[in-house]
Amino acid sequence: MTFLPSRIFLFLALLVTCSLIGVCQPRHAATDLTRYVDPFIGTGFHGHVFMGANMPFGAVQLGPTQMSQGWDWSSGYHYSDSLIVGFAHTHLSGTGIGDLGDILLMPTTGPIRLARGTSANSGSGYSSRFSHADETARPGYYRVKLQRYNIDVALTATERVGLHRYTFPRSENAHILIDLGEGVGDRPVETYLQQLNDSTLTGYRFSKGWATDQRLYFAVVFAKPIRQLALYDNQTPVTGTLVKSNRAKGVISFSTKSGENVLVKVGISPVSADNALANIRAELPHWNFNRVASAAQAAWNKELGKLRVETADQNRLKTFYTALYHTLVAPSLFNDHNGDYRGTDKQVYRKAGFANMTTFSLWDTYRSAHPLFTLTQPRRVADMANSMLAIYDQQGKLPVWHLVGNETNTMPGNSALPVLADACLKGIKGFDVNRAYAAMKNSAMLDERGLVFIKKQGFIPADSLVESVARGLEYAIDDWAVAQVAKKLGQQEDYAYFSKRAKAYQYYFNPQTRFMRGRVSQTEWRTPFSPLVSRHMKDDFAEGNAWQYTWLVPHDVEGLVTLFNGEQAFTQKLDSLFVVKGDMGAEASNDITGLIGQYAHGNEPSHHISYLYSYVGQPWKTADKVRYILDSLYSTRPDGLIGNEDVGQMSAWYVLSAMGFYPVNPANGAYVFGSPVFDAVTLQLDNGKTFRLKTINNGSANRYIKRILLNGKPYKKAYLRHETILDGGTLTIEMDTKPSPSWGTSREDRPLSTTR
Repeated sequence: MTFLPSRIFLFLALLVTCSLIGVCQPRHAATDLTRYVDPFIGTGFHGHVFMGANMPFGAVQLGPTQMSQGWDWSSGYHYSDSLIVGFAHTHLSGTGIGDLGDILLMPTTGPIRLARGTSANSGSGYSSRFSHADETARPGYYRVKLQRYNIDVALTATERVGLHRYTFPRSENAHILIDLGEGVGDRPVETYLQQLNDSTLTGYRFSKGWATDQRLYFAVVFAKPIRQLALYDNQTPVTGTLVKSNRAKGVISFSTKSGENVLVKVGISPVSADNALANIRAELPHWNFNRVASAAQAAWNKELGKLRVETADQNRLKTFYTALYHTLVAPSLFNDHNGDYRGTDKQVYRKAGFANMTTFSLWDTYRSAHPLFTLTQPRRVADMANSMLAIYDQQGKLPVWHLVGNETNTMPGNSALPVLADACLKGIKGFDVNRAYAAMKNSAMLDERGLVFIKKQGFIPADSLVESVARGLEYAIDDWAVAQVAKKLGQQEDYAYFSKRAKAYQYYFNPQTRFMRGRVSQTEWRTPFSPLVSRHMKDDFAEGNAWQYTWLVPHDVEGLVTLFNGEQAFTQKLDSLFVVKGDMGAEASNDITGLIGQYAHGNEPSHHISYLYSYVGQPWKTADKVRYILDSLYSTRPDGLIGNEDVGQMSAWYVLSAMGFYPVNPANGAYVFGSPVFDAVTLQLDNGKTFRLKTINNGSANRYIKRILLNGKPYKKAYLRHETILDGGTLTIEMDTKPSPSWGTSREDRPLSTTR
């Protein structure tokens, strides 16, 4: 026992040394994971991501709105711009269409201006220039200095309330403008602003845009009494305490001392101004800005902490956690703190037993964002499912692309079906599976959007409506999903019927050209045909061409191999996809980005394709392609996303692929291995267990999986089942500089389209 003190001394000395130089710290993000999130990533090029302060899946997205100069301002902000119009409380993230931008506030000094000005002459209005050097952003917090007014703006938020802090210079003419006429890509239909008391304004903004009937109610509460309020119908003064017009405006005027902080709370509601006030009382009863910002940061850390990665590469950490952050912006809450929400039928539903959500970009997100949610957000998956079922009850079909209580019917397919099927088949709790199946089946049996042709003749004729091939291929994926739930519930007749419809992709495959293409009838193909051209006389595809859509059969890769007459021809064609060059036309340039040959990572139909090599026993080719995409098509720059973020899908691909796997078939409960880039990943599961992936010999040159151990035992499969992850444990992956001749190559170890 005489040596014990010396051991204690050595141990303490070691701890001191570790704390000083950090070498004993694990190589993963520390407790504050938000330090690795850079919200500026994706604000350049075509990323279209939201910039500002919000909570995970929050109703409020409070951030700067700029003067739109076209498509790349769909979120209201683009890194190339240097003008700010104001700070609005709703924004989209990563979409290809602009909308929202509701309830815009702008602090100013000097003469009152009621128009925003123009890009060429910003001084003619109230907009201000800013510099990125005076801009700070992190999850839940945004700050910028308005150069024109020397006003420092800081923003933070709760789920339904935005908190503004304006630091003014000394001024006898300080103002806060509320402009209800401004939005992002929409137009106001009716707006209303009323002074309720000496510190509170309430109102609403009804607008028409991508979502055709948007209704948002609000309350604005000031920390100091309102001494002077001027109301306007656009630019015409209005007497009294309220104004109702299509462009209502209000200007609060006061004097300020140098460095004086003026705080403003803005609560929003889809139901009423009274509920907006109640949201403020429930979520933000105090005026402590730093406390709100800290709470938002803690909320983001909680969500980011569900995936802990270890690496010495700081750029990897930054790219990964920013991508994970982007997946947590939407779907967004569309209810009040008390549970009230407004349905698609415009009726108010009181105190719902679930968190009603909106912003369902399903054609994009069904592919990997929603499968990621089943790992990290199972409780919210139940809320999403219940929201979709409520939408079904209200509009008679499951959502296609749902936005603030509106069905936009954007993009082909019924992509809510694989999302609900995945939740049903993975055993997500908290929603009625039988009710979900009825909604799925009935939505698939409607006559709209080309489904009538599917039911009558099996395919959509190319001369009947646009995007016939894209629609047909997406419906086949949807039908496969319905069939699997039917099978689980013992609905054998339905299982047979929808399984047959799931084979409809075969109608569009032309064996002579070996491409998916539009067909006019059972015997006639649409001509002329070029696999490179994205648009024919009528567009047979959606944001893509035949090269990309030929592989859109994730639910039956084996059947697609058969159409190619075997694995050799399939592989040769797949190889060609990544090398063939050609001009797709200028009209496709916005959506067809991130090209590797004709593979287009900037748009969703390509996202699963690099993993298809594993289905024919060549996982090393998957590793090559996946590692190249991870290294080359994502970065930490503002243009670090190669295409539209699309409400989390572009980032979800990175999150999953960087961990080492991807859900090729998004509803079959399996993840195909690719090429992990981290030394270790720990998934904190909702069931209290952890699943840890440990990578040995990881490095830039070591991109190939040599062998895998699951809890110390050999694991030969080239895919990982969802249930295996939920069981917890440790997966050890040994990497190598050269492809393994045996791992994942045998037929019994390859991934299958149907694994249940």
